Amino acid sequence: AAMSGRKRLQQLLDSLGRSAKHFSKAEVRCLVMLFDSLVPRSSSRCGAVGLGRAVFRDTLHCALGLTDDVLADEVFRVFDRDRDKCISVVEWVEGLSIFLRGTLEEKIKYCFEVYDRNGDGYISREEMFHMLKNTLVKQPLEEDSDEGIKDLVEIALKKMDYDHDGKLSFADFEKAVRDENLLLEAFGPCLPDIK
Repeated sequence: AAMSGRKRLQQLLDSLGRSAKHFSKAEVRCLVMLFDSLVPRSSSRCGAVGLGRAVFRDTLHCALGLTDDVLADEVFRVFDRDRDKCISVVEWVEGLSIFLRGTLEEKIKYCFEVYDRNGDGYISREEMFHMLKNTLVKQPLEEDSDEGIKDLVEIALKKMDYDHDGKLSFADFEKAVRDENLLLEAFGPCLPDIK
């Protein structure tokens, strides 16, 4: 049994070494070991299969400084490609490959997916508003912050909505980010701090 377990682990490491192309084999091995240490802390629903939302969110918060719960939930959704509400070891390593070391192209696609909350292929005004409302620091004396956020959404659309249809397609988002890289996380921090 131990021999077949080692063989399965080696096959997993070989497969992840190919699919998570931004990590070395040693790094993949470390990420698998980290995953294995986190799984027992996950909810019983995920059991020995994967990471639940709470443990995933805590890990992003503690290790990578992603502190916004709303955005952490959206990151969880993007990592959880099979939509089973658990992050498998493959989703973990492949997701971190893009999250930590992805190319600009990969990060554009990833950020777009985070902001496109309903998965319809567009970032709508409502999605922008929701993200900005939850990620902007609120001032205690601010009377109506919703109006200010609506103004920000309109500014973002003016700058990024190249086809003027009132929402951002992937093509709009990609062009805007390529023209100005700072727009990659325009609707909230969903990538780790450079540090």
